[in-house]
Amino acid sequence: MPNTKQAAKRLRQSEKARIQNKSARSAMRTSVKKVLSAETPEAAAESLPLAMKRVDKAAKRNVIHKNAAARIKSRLHSAATK
Repeated sequence: MPNTKQAAKRLRQSEKARIQNKSARSAMRTSVKKVLSAETPEAAAESLPLAMKRVDKAAKRNVIHKNAAARIKSRLHSAATK
């Protein structure tokens, strides 16, 4: 339990950020799985731009590290082009 007004505000802010980060991470993971589990290469190529966009946005918002985003994008691209 926060003891000061400042601590209470930080608690509210961090809870709001946690929810937004969780949503962004979940959306990113869903789109990545959609590419990786695509039945055909055409379906993977079709869902690839959305996955790349969500990975980039997650990195931009510091939900994931920029190097992790680069690694995910690289693996997605190689998986989609096979």
